[in-house]
Amino acid sequence: MATAGSVSELRVVLLGNSWCERSSVGNFILGAAVFNTKEEWDRCQRASGEREGNKVVVINTPDLLHDNISENRLTEHLKECVRLSHPGPHVFLLVLQPEHFTEEHKQRLCRVLERFSDQSFDHSLMLISPSREEGSGLMEQPPLQDMIRKCRYRYLKWKNLQLPELLTRLGQTAKENNGEPVSCEVFEDATSALPDDHQSQKPKEIRHPLTEAVKAAGM
Repeated sequence: MATAGSVSELRVVLLGNSWCERSSVGNFILGAAVFNTKEEWDRCQRASGEREGNKVVVINTPDLLHDNISENRLTEHLKECVRLSHPGPHVFLLVLQPEHFTEEHKQRLCRVLERFSDQSFDHSLMLISPSREEGSGLMEQPPLQDMIRKCRYRYLKWKNLQLPELLTRLGQTAKENNGEPVSCEVFEDATSALPDDHQSQKPKEIRHPLTEAVKAAGM
């Protein structure tokens, strides 16, 4: 029997401004090349992997942080993401690059998280990519530090990160919220309002077994 705060299916939503890096992180979590890192999709994608009766579900998103995205298009993507993560994501994994994380970028990311739910920051974990400008002090820049505070100081550095550590932190983030997913009430009709033909067009879920390293993590 699952203990309080544990989950039998961990649902993770990837957010950030680089499709390549989001896809790479999703593939890293699942232990298989399920997301195309070169060709960006204009819709959300869902893939999952099994490990000893438990399941990790990863929802990769298109560029929701683009400065030219329309409000209607953003709403469509958010509804699709909520539908694919039903009954709600446990963790928002924010894949960020310090050299690109400006104040404007931070505001767009916060806007997207707030659109999901006012609980989103409690369910967020930052994954920070290595800076191309070593020793530049980009980690100390105000926008990134402010985002770290908003996410309750939950962050990891992508460089030299081992899979068990990432899986453990994802599991810890879920447990800190008693295993409860984000309640995206503003989109609560995202599934029921969809017609049958839309349901039939949803992307087929990609299933791949996780690697032994994933199983060894034992979230």
